[in-house]
Amino acid sequence: MTQYDPRELRNAFGTFMTGVTVVTAKTADGTPIGFTANSFSSVSLDPPLVLVCLANSSSNYQAFTSADGFAVNILSEAQKHVSNTFARPVEDRFATVDWRDGPNGGPVIDGVSAWFDCSMFKTVEAGDHIILIGKVEGFEANAAPGLGYARGAYVTPAAELAALEPHHDMIVSVLVQLDGKVLLVEAKDGLVLPEGRVGKDGVSQTLQAVVSSTGMTAEPGFIYSVYEDSDRKSQHITFQCAAEDGQPTLGAFTDLSDENLQRVTDPATRTMLHRFREESRIGNFGIYYGNQQSGHVRTITAGR
Repeated sequence: MTQYDPRELRNAFGTFMTGVTVVTAKTADGTPIGFTANSFSSVSLDPPLVLVCLANSSSNYQAFTSADGFAVNILSEAQKHVSNTFARPVEDRFATVDWRDGPNGGPVIDGVSAWFDCSMFKTVEAGDHIILIGKVEGFEANAAPGLGYARGAYVTPAAELAALEPHHDMIVSVLVQLDGKVLLVEAKDGLVLPEGRVGKDGVSQTLQAVVSSTGMTAEPGFIYSVYEDSDRKSQHITFQCAAEDGQPTLGAFTDLSDENLQRVTDPATRTMLHRFREESRIGNFGIYYGNQQSGHVRTITAGR
């Protein structure tokens, strides 16, 4: 059997971005119980099935495996505190949340993005966990954006975008990458990133328009850089985007050699691209906050 470091394997698993759920049930005497989990997945539409995984070492193991069912609560971006409460050894986790019984009797937490109340369909032993498969007996969803989790940290893209809605001049640019190269546009004085000025439609629409203008199919990812440019009296936001195969109609994919970086007209953009080149080499990225001259990089951490 191949030997591996369990922590390294856990960190590798953590690169897969998930939502955050609180899985709930009731004990034989009707006491509500629950735990935080991101090991949730839909399984089937017909019949409607979902699954969650529970550690064999969990104090909730006996109660959940003997329960008639369970509920899965998909937490919203505003519910980090709920996730933290149900992840810690708190005596009464339900004391700080509002909840009600679902149609199958599972505890449903108020304010979640969605919930699924399930009867127990099957349990499957799998290594050091047990898989609980539930048949959906009732569910509800709303427009509240779901809380995300990746590399040991919460992710709240909707909240970040809302906070960045323009109150002054704002410019959105995209760092579109393909096969180790970055999409750069030939401007009058040199190379620039594809960018657009944010108008009344907001950051999200501007981002989509900038990506579309390149002629590429690219999926916007994390915010890579946010900084104030006092010289241009504007705020700049750069998004990482992974491109699919194809040829851009605007600009060209360019390797980040020293020679090409010297052709980038804006010093702040040149510094950012130099950082991107180095971070790509080691495979560990961060988010820059500051101004056009100085700031700090918050590394996207790994591990819980």
